[in-house]
Amino acid sequence: MSGAALALEVVVVFFLALFLLHRYGDFRRQHRMVLFATLLAWFLCFLIVFILPLDVTTTIYNQCKIDNQVHHKASDPFSLQNSSNSSVHPTQRVPKTCFKHWSYIPDGILPVFWRVVYWTSQFLTWLLIPFMQSYARSGGFSISGKIKTALIENAIYYGTYLLIFCSLLIYVAVSPQWHLSWYDLRTIGITAANTWGLFLLVLLLGYGLVEIPRSYWRASCHGHLLTKTYFKAAKLMTEKADAEENLEDVMEDVRTVSETIKYNHPLRKCIDTILNKCPVEYQEKMNRNMDDYEDFDDKGNPYPSKKSLVKLHKQVIYAVQRHNRTYVQWQILLDEAFHLEDVAQNETSSTHQFSHSFPSAEPSGWISRYLYTPAVEWYWECVFRRWCYRVLAVVLCVFSAAVVWSECTFFSTQPVLSLFAVFIQLAEREYNYVYIEMACFVTIFFLCYCVYSTVFRIRVFNYYYLAPHHQTDAYSLQFSGMLFCRLTPPLCLNFLGVIHMDSTISHQQRQQTAYTSIMGSMQVLSFIANGFYIYYPMLIVLLCIATYFSLGARCLNLLGFQQFMGENDLTSDLVDEGRELIRRERRKRQRTEDGENRRREWRERYSEHSERYSGRSRSTYSELKESDGSSTDTCRGQTRRDRRDKTELLQDVEPLDFNEDEPLETEDRRYAGGHYLSTSASRSRIFDDV
Repeated sequence: MSGAALALEVVVVFFLALFLLHRYGDFRRQHRMVLFATLLAWFLCFLIVFILPLDVTTTIYNQCKIDNQVHHKASDPFSLQNSSNSSVHPTQRVPKTCFKHWSYIPDGILPVFWRVVYWTSQFLTWLLIPFMQSYARSGGFSISGKIKTALIENAIYYGTYLLIFCSLLIYVAVSPQWHLSWYDLRTIGITAANTWGLFLLVLLLGYGLVEIPRSYWRASCHGHLLTKTYFKAAKLMTEKADAEENLEDVMEDVRTVSETIKYNHPLRKCIDTILNKCPVEYQEKMNRNMDDYEDFDDKGNPYPSKKSLVKLHKQVIYAVQRHNRTYVQWQILLDEAFHLEDVAQNETSSTHQFSHSFPSAEPSGWISRYLYTPAVEWYWECVFRRWCYRVLAVVLCVFSAAVVWSECTFFSTQPVLSLFAVFIQLAEREYNYVYIEMACFVTIFFLCYCVYSTVFRIRVFNYYYLAPHHQTDAYSLQFSGMLFCRLTPPLCLNFLGVIHMDSTISHQQRQQTAYTSIMGSMQVLSFIANGFYIYYPMLIVLLCIATYFSLGARCLNLLGFQQFMGENDLTSDLVDEGRELIRRERRKRQRTEDGENRRREWRERYSEHSERYSGRSRSTYSELKESDGSSTDTCRGQTRRDRRDKTELLQDVEPLDFNEDEPLETEDRRYAGGHYLSTSASRSRIFDDV
């Protein structure tokens, strides 16, 4: 069963990472290596989170076996004579019954598993993903060119780390008071990486502990949600206009370069590569206005260099990606605004039937027909949804308060003040492994949700932005994978410290988990283990207070970055602008829907008339066919006789001789068939009076 539990969690985590990558990435357009690196990073980080509770329960079971072995040794009479300094009498020690739980993982599996997972994630975050970021953003036209650009951009990045490492290595080798082995050097490297991750972890966790419960509470208020949607619409329209203007400027540069470099120029292949990245309408326009029959002249106007084409290629990729993202986000935001307006209108409905302004074009499935009916939708959207969100917000507030308290008191072991440590120790006394796994999973899942959701929410201008519906660029995907790999190890160590399973922090003599064993002893750097790891997480209190009063949003608003601030004048102006934009788009979509309905009605009416006319034509044709069927033989016989008479008459006609010099005397002469051969004589009489 232990192998089945491990395999099941691996499969579940893989499909979870694949689902998120499908939601944010684009499998059809983005590079396979980019998708693979991001998927591997997300998969390893989620795997650590899901497997760590199994490591905790396995460690508790192993600790139980060790305690029983110590008890048997203490109850041995030979060991009693040798252990005179024992403070507890052997008769007072009660042996424990150790039950092997269903998810127990045998010895030797987890250490190897954690080594592979940890060092693979570190290789991704410090070496491969930074290289792949530069490779994806490069505007090169070949693989070698992109690799060269990536190496040049990462030379400073890699060189800085190499210089710091070599300096520390030389200092350790020269200093006589330092006698460090390879194990100690590895521990120092791991500690440095975890320290950097813990510094960023506390910042993200302090924001998520307050913002996530508050976002669910505000989501229960439809008025606030609709107002914020109007605000987003105004900001997104500005961004959309900027993206369209930027795309127009870049396409104008592409058109100029395309007209300059003709079909037989050596750099024409680069131009074709750039044109393939442009939208279809721009490609057709450029191909229509381009004259490929004109040869280029080396002595004529100067041509752009390949370096400038690489820069232009990079600009095209960025402009097209930004334009597509803003367009899709605008359509999604419109649907969200229309839905919220429909909810506001349906709240006063007496029929208790939810009605949509714009019905979905997709055919309704069996869920909407039988389960999620209009009545059920009305009760969920107008009654139960707000109360469910409020209850969830209260529960999340309780969890956030417990996390803040435990982060500030987890260093106290006598008495135990950390709430999560108290819960785990109470379950450990009864060896309730199911409760221990569920408590560990819920705790670490909430911590990860607070941290990872903040990673998905933050936006650094247009360089880093995780946009759903397949609109995230390759750079942002890999940056998120790099952040996950750097945040997950210190997050897990912090969780183990909170539940007092890390002896470095709790200072308890007990067996280490397999995860902490591969991290090494933090006592090599005592000022970090006994100082930074214990007291730095207390800053979560200050960060939670700053997030509660929205100090970050207020600072950004003062710097010129508009944020939703409630009663602010600028916010009110943007809300009014967004409301007008949504109203305009609603009218436009309503006209489109009316036109589609009229065309649909006309097609249905025309199809009915055509069916009636076709049926009438078929009946008339059948009647005519039946009435004419009896006279078919008579008509065929008459036709044969007419053809025979015409053949005999044509044989009596004299042939004309066009080689004679004299005119033919054909006056008043006819063929038997009734046709005149010539009318020359009559023509002469006509003009006699002239």
